[in-house]
Amino acid sequence: MHYSLGIDAGGTYTDAVLVRDSDGEIIDSNKALTTYPDPLAGIKNVVDGLNPGYLENVKLVSVSTTLSTNTILEGTGFPVALILIGDHPLEKELPTGHVLFARGGHNHNGEEVFPLELEVIEKFALSVKDKVSAFAISSYFSTRNPEHELEARDSILKLTGLPAVCGHELSQELGAYERAVTAFLNAQLIPITRQFVQSIITDIRIRGINAQLLMLKCDGSVVGIKDALQKPIETIFSGPAASLVGASYLSGLKTCAVVDVGGTSTDISSICMGVPDLSDEGAVVGGWKTRIRAIRMETTATGGDSHIWTVNRELFLGPRRVIPLAVAAVKYQGFLNNLKRTPMPSREDLGENIQPTKFFVRSGYPAGELSKAEAEVLGAIGEEPVSVHEIKTLLRKDLHPQTLDSLIKKRLVQAIGFTPTDALHVLGNYTAWNEEASRIGAERLARLMRMAPGEFCTAVKKKVARNMALHLLSYILQGVPYTAIEKILDGNYPAKFKLGTPVVLLGGPVRAYREELKEIIDAEILIPEHAEVGNAVGALAGKGIKRVEILIRPASLMVPETDFLVFAPGSRLRFDLYAEALNAATELGKKIVADYMKDCGLSGNQVEISIEKKTISPDGWNHPPMETNLLVMGVGMRGLPA
Repeated sequence: MHYSLGIDAGGTYTDAVLVRDSDGEIIDSNKALTTYPDPLAGIKNVVDGLNPGYLENVKLVSVSTTLSTNTILEGTGFPVALILIGDHPLEKELPTGHVLFARGGHNHNGEEVFPLELEVIEKFALSVKDKVSAFAISSYFSTRNPEHELEARDSILKLTGLPAVCGHELSQELGAYERAVTAFLNAQLIPITRQFVQSIITDIRIRGINAQLLMLKCDGSVVGIKDALQKPIETIFSGPAASLVGASYLSGLKTCAVVDVGGTSTDISSICMGVPDLSDEGAVVGGWKTRIRAIRMETTATGGDSHIWTVNRELFLGPRRVIPLAVAAVKYQGFLNNLKRTPMPSREDLGENIQPTKFFVRSGYPAGELSKAEAEVLGAIGEEPVSVHEIKTLLRKDLHPQTLDSLIKKRLVQAIGFTPTDALHVLGNYTAWNEEASRIGAERLARLMRMAPGEFCTAVKKKVARNMALHLLSYILQGVPYTAIEKILDGNYPAKFKLGTPVVLLGGPVRAYREELKEIIDAEILIPEHAEVGNAVGALAGKGIKRVEILIRPASLMVPETDFLVFAPGSRLRFDLYAEALNAATELGKKIVADYMKDCGLSGNQVEISIEKKTISPDGWNHPPMETNLLVMGVGMRGLPA
C-alpha cells in the first residue's frame, strides 16, 4: 500500500496529511508551530506526529507554503540589488534603493541595440555585494534575446557568489518594468524558499523516505522541487492555491468560493467546475504587479495572529503578524509573569509598537548592516521577551518606535502581542494555549477602550468576521468600491447580501466565526472535515500543468516569405521557411513540456499535450502569417483521485 504526504508551512502552523493513494482517503493529519528562522524543526515536529507505519511507504511528497507571500506582505524580504539594462522607464517607482541603469538591450527582433556595459555592472555588483542577498536583472526585450541578462548573471555569480535572477526566466510577456519587479521579488524570495525546500529534503532523507518531491504553484498546478528553487516567485500564492484546491476536494464541490483564514492573512478565491479562477493579469502582491500567472484572489494582511492594538479608543487589526500572548506564555517560561508586572504605557505614547501587551524577542536571524540606534536596541533584546519599558530601562534613554519597526522589517526581531487568537481564548471558542495570558491582555486593552474584557473580545471577533465578509464580497463583486459594500455591511441600508455560490471556510479556529459571518451575509457556509489542514490536502490535489508560449514572426516585413524568427523561453531561433519554423517551434514546445513533467514524476499516458495556434495577418496578406502564437500545454494527472 502506497501513501502520499502533503505538507503546508504557514506563518503560524505547519500542517501535514497522509493520504492513501488507492482511494484518496485521509488517514492521518497533524499540526505543529512553524519555526523561525529555520523551519526544519517545525517540519520535523509535524511529521513526527504522523503514524510512522505509513511514512515508510510514502512515494510522493508535495508541499505548499505562505512563507513567501507573507514575506512580501509584511515587507520583511531579503535585500536585493536591481540591474536594469537598456531603455527602461525612469519615472516608475522601483522596489529597492540599490538600482543600476546600464546600457545594452535588444530590439523587438532580438537584435542588439547597444553593447552591454559589463564593466559598469561588475563595478556595481562589487560595491553592493555586502549589502544585499541577491541580484535581479531585467534587460530590454530580453524575451526576444536574453543574452545580455545571461552575461550579466554569469559575471555577477562569478564575482560575488550571490544568486542572480533574470527577468526572461520568469515571463515571456512583454513589459520590461513588470518583468523587472517580478525578477526583484523572485530574488528576494530565494533565501527563504531555499531554506524551506532544504528543510523538507533534509527531513525526508533523515527518515529514509524515497519519494518524488513536488511543490504547488500559485496557479494550482504542481512543479518539481528543482524548478521551484529556481523560480520561487511562482510559489508566492501556493498557500492560497492549496487552500482553493484543498477546499474543493474536502467539500466535494467543483464550484465554490473559499475563505482561508491563516495566521498572517485571510485569502479569498474561487473554483468553477473544478478549474481555479485565474487572473487575466499578472499576480499583484504587496502592491507590486508581476508577470506571474496565478489564481485570482482577494487577500488581506489580517489573520488569526494579526496584531490587535488601540490608540485613542480606536481598535486596529493588523497588518503585522505577532506571536499571540497565549502562545508566548507556553513558549517562553517567564513571559506570563513579565506580562503581569509590565506597567501600562501612557496614553500619549501609544502606537503600533507601544502597547500594554506588546513585547519583543530576537528572531535568530543574523544581523547585517545596522544603524547605531538599531544596534543599541537589538542589543537590549534577547532570547526572552522584553517590553518597551524594559528596553528603555536598559538603554537609559528614550526609544523611537521607528527603530523597532526597522528591526522587525529586517526580520531580526519578532513581536508578541494580543491577537484574534487571544480573543477566542478569552471567549472560550478556542483554547489550545494559555488562556490566562490572553485574559490579562484583554483586560489591559479593554481598559484603554473603556470596555469590559468580554465585550472587547466580542468586538475583535466581529471585526475579524466583518473583514472576512468585506473581502469575500469585494472578490465576488469585482469593480464595486469598498465604500459601497461597507455601507450595506454597516447597516446604512435595509439590505443584506445573498450569495448563490457555497462558501467553504478553511483554517484552524474558523468554526468560531461561522455564526458571525452568517449574520452579515446570506450564504451556504460550509466547514468540511479536516478544514484545519485543508492546505496540506491541497498540496497533494494539484495537477501538473505546464504552459509554453512561442512566437513566430518574419525577421522583416519587407521580405515576409523567408527568414523567420522563433522566440521561445530562453532561446531565439532562425529558419529560412515558415514551415520549418512552425515545426521546430511545435517540437520545442513539446520537449519543454515533457521535460517539465518528467521533473514532476509524470510521463507517457499520464500527460496530455494540446497545441493551440493563433495567427495574425492583415486583410489581403498573401504570405505566411505576420505573427503566429503557439500555446503548447501539458496536463499531468497525478496525486489524489478525482
